[in-house]
Amino acid sequence: MYELRMPSLGADMEAGTLIEWLVKSGDTVKRGDIVAAVDTDKAVIDMEIWQTGVIEELIVQPGERVPVGTVLALVRTEGEPQAEPTAPEAAPTPPPRAAPPPEAVPRPPPPLAAPAGPAGAALPGRGHVTPWARKLALELGVDLASVRGTGIDGAITHSDVERAAARPTPAAGGAAGFRRASPRARKLALELDVDLDAITGSGPEGAVLAADVEQAAAQQAAAGATPPAAEKAPPTAEERAASMRRAIAAAMARSKREIPHYYLATQIDMAPALDWLQAQNAQRPVPERLLYSVLLIKAVAKAVAKVPEMNGYWQDDRFQPGEGVHVGMAVSLRQGGLIAPAIMDVQDKGLDQLMTELRDLVARARAGRLRGAEMTRATITITNLGEQGVDAVYGIIYPPQVALVGFGRISPQRTISATLAGDHRASDGHRGAIYLNTIDRLLQEPASL
Repeated sequence: MYELRMPSLGADMEAGTLIEWLVKSGDTVKRGDIVAAVDTDKAVIDMEIWQTGVIEELIVQPGERVPVGTVLALVRTEGEPQAEPTAPEAAPTPPPRAAPPPEAVPRPPPPLAAPAGPAGAALPGRGHVTPWARKLALELGVDLASVRGTGIDGAITHSDVERAAARPTPAAGGAAGFRRASPRARKLALELDVDLDAITGSGPEGAVLAADVEQAAAQQAAAGATPPAAEKAPPTAEERAASMRRAIAAAMARSKREIPHYYLATQIDMAPALDWLQAQNAQRPVPERLLYSVLLIKAVAKAVAKVPEMNGYWQDDRFQPGEGVHVGMAVSLRQGGLIAPAIMDVQDKGLDQLMTELRDLVARARAGRLRGAEMTRATITITNLGEQGVDAVYGIIYPPQVALVGFGRISPQRTISATLAGDHRASDGHRGAIYLNTIDRLLQEPASL
């Protein structure tokens, strides 16, 4: 069973809120499908799935905020058998007393093996707990430490938890008797916030059935005993802005704390690029004209072929090269804050395609509808503040990336300031200088881009 988890959509993300599911239980999904929308502290992200299979169960519900790594759903992969269905609940048999309904008769658990070794040592046969069994145990209030697994290598399965839930348990208050309840009844009591010990069971020997729990919940609702919880108001614009600033602060503080930055700068003559761009745009309708930004993006991507240690991640105490050149673009948001989604595989795309994707990416970033891969797979980032009139920008590397290229405004002399923030663990100033000079040379021959 594949576990779909809350992804880490950036170095500054610790938790996310599930906004909506775009699939339901039983749906078939393919690798790369968008299955949910997740709200980070910066934007609403369309979350992809990277496993083909069938949605077995949706665990986290819309509106819930959970930490990164939390299991959101279970996916049955190709060739995996379908989970065993829960047996339908039988109605209680009316008098004269006959054989009790199946759900009210606790199935005897398999005999426990004698403890081996000193007190507190693990019992034989106890091992891994399947995700479905763990979730069911939480719902039914079953202590997994008391469950003996019957699965492969002693794994605790869904059926083991059901058997444990059906065992008699001591009545509340320490009475000598035992409380009986069906697994379905226990699950319903938890869902409906009903005190199981306060219910008079209608099953054999006073066992509580699901119908008893439903009746008790209806009585509580009629009496106003369980007022609905007040819905949490959505965050205000000010709260979201404050949350984004905290996220940015956390990521940048981590970057300056962990990454030994070095900085380089150079002036690039943009006259050849601007002349070529003007000639190209003169032959195009206005919607198809190119911005000089796409020339910068393409040059940054092509230059890593000469200096590959600029493109990738510092993880597990070593440099890991990127499989493609995914260029993150720093985008300022209208409500304040900054986000840096990526244009994927820039090295394989022409200028027209890059222009189309750049416009789309900026529009979706400002509308808050990005995809998970765009937020997690950037291998190098560009920040361009030329439109704001600054001469140069010295950026902070976004971990776990190892380089960031900054561009300022085009001067009256038609030059542009290009800066590089490099991670000294992955490269040094000599290699950084070669990289900046390669970008310069590429921009002198714009037709080759």
